[in-house]
Amino acid sequence: MDADRRKLLTTAVYSTAALALPNHAWWTTMAHPPTEPAMGKQRVGRGDVATVQELTVAFSRMDQSRGGGHGRKALVQYLHADVRDFLHGRFADEQIRRDMFSAAAELSYLSGWMAFDNGEHAVAQKYFVLAVKLAARADDAPLSGHILRAMAHQAIDLGYAREGLHLAEASVHGERYAAATPRERALLGVIHARGLAANGKKQAAAKALLRAEDDLAAASDGIQEPHRTFFFGEASLAHETACTLRDLGDRPRAIREFRHSVRTRGTAFRRTHAVTLGYLGATQIAGGSVEEACATWGSVLDAMEDGIYSGRARQAVVDMRHLLSPYRRRGIPAVTALDARATAYLIQVD
Repeated sequence: MDADRRKLLTTAVYSTAALALPNHAWWTTMAHPPTEPAMGKQRVGRGDVATVQELTVAFSRMDQSRGGGHGRKALVQYLHADVRDFLHGRFADEQIRRDMFSAAAELSYLSGWMAFDNGEHAVAQKYFVLAVKLAARADDAPLSGHILRAMAHQAIDLGYAREGLHLAEASVHGERYAAATPRERALLGVIHARGLAANGKKQAAAKALLRAEDDLAAASDGIQEPHRTFFFGEASLAHETACTLRDLGDRPRAIREFRHSVRTRGTAFRRTHAVTLGYLGATQIAGGSVEEACATWGSVLDAMEDGIYSGRARQAVVDMRHLLSPYRRRGIPAVTALDARATAYLIQVD
């Protein structure tokens, strides 16, 4: 948590070497309370932990609505200034120390997730790795699993299927899964399914999908879930299930799941809604449904033009133009109109 965050990003290159997991002894050592005296003079109490948590909630909701390109610099500044001072402070007791490290880990994770969403993959990886270390210091197994799940998601999206599966398997290992709440278990499980699918493990992926469905069905209002899972519900499960089915080559079922996600997604999750529509259009055109894909992609541009700052959503527009290229000279009005609109949008944002 160096005060000069530029040092954290000196080697800002996405690295598969950084995806290697430490051994069991490392996790055990990190979980031990520190023996060295506190470096700072600030006394840290329960209210300080609550403040970090509340700010994380606010930024997380903004990320879901507006995308990772909106507000991340302010979040990072807070992490490297105020939160760093908290971590070096004098804690009222051991539980508050652990809770503060968990809160800092969630904030670092969120910074990484926002960078990932905005296409800043090397930066995202740095903050994910930092978040894992902070969660390990807090001895917070479910949070560690949540962060490893995000790292797996990123690796799979970037084409590192084997590394992504390794991370996804670690996220559902031991107490990371066993101590998690049902909604979080479902989230871990469906990304595990995606990792299995990306590696051609069809039967294992199907089994993992069923377990994720069962876990989400077990979630209820009577179970207190961590806020970091607030976004994960029926629509999110359908989205990730569709990605899994798509990677397994089951295009018809993938389209059905993408459509289900679109129908059930709430208005507070506009960013992911745009990403889902982008994937749906790509899957439709892969099956030859050109005009249907154009209608779907038109909805992506509607969402983007309404103020979403997301590299993943922008990539959907780039992919859209690439997938439309074989149809440009066929005189299809929907293709011509959509391509012109997508080009104008990219010129505007680039």
